Amino acid sequence: MTEVTIGVLALQGGFAEHLGALSTIEGVRAVPLKRRDELDSVDALILPGGESSAIGRLLRDFDMLGRMRDRIRDGLPVWGTCAGMIILARGLENDERHHLGVMDICVRRNAYGGQLDSFETEAVIPELGATPFPLVFIRAPALTRLGPSVRTLASVDGRPVACIEGAMVATSFHPELTGDTRFHRWFAGLARNVAGS
Repeated sequence: MTEVTIGVLALQGGFAEHLGALSTIEGVRAVPLKRRDELDSVDALILPGGESSAIGRLLRDFDMLGRMRDRIRDGLPVWGTCAGMIILARGLENDERHHLGVMDICVRRNAYGGQLDSFETEAVIPELGATPFPLVFIRAPALTRLGPSVRTLASVDGRPVACIEGAMVATSFHPELTGDTRFHRWFAGLARNVAGS
């Protein structure tokens, strides 16, 4: 099995939980990513949940935004969870700030309410098998528009909560908080396929 190196942006937010989930997967080397030069040593990237405005500001302060955008446009697999989805989005309904702007989605911040409105549910995600996957929503953003090349991976009450465009993946929910590593395994497989090609 080809080993893949998956970097988890470790400037702010829930990066430790992603690193923990990845550490259980055979053939995956998980590394915290904090500097611009480290972007060139990974086969895939995870943008964790947290505070999107803080993450965006830190990406600019550490001069990582441009290089990260270039690598993603060149095909680097990337997965944004919650705030990470906002960082990836080309459109933001209730925020004038734009960050990477690489994924053809429009997002509304905190659409599911504040911290006290956090909730859990489950859904079958075909890529992960027939067993429902637990979905944890914390101040979650909503996908309000998907571009023509974006495919829905999971929905709740008829609304998309996970999607994919090429090698870019975005989820409103937090798989890293569930103890179910199927989504991380699936993303590692995507990274391995891209690295192999």
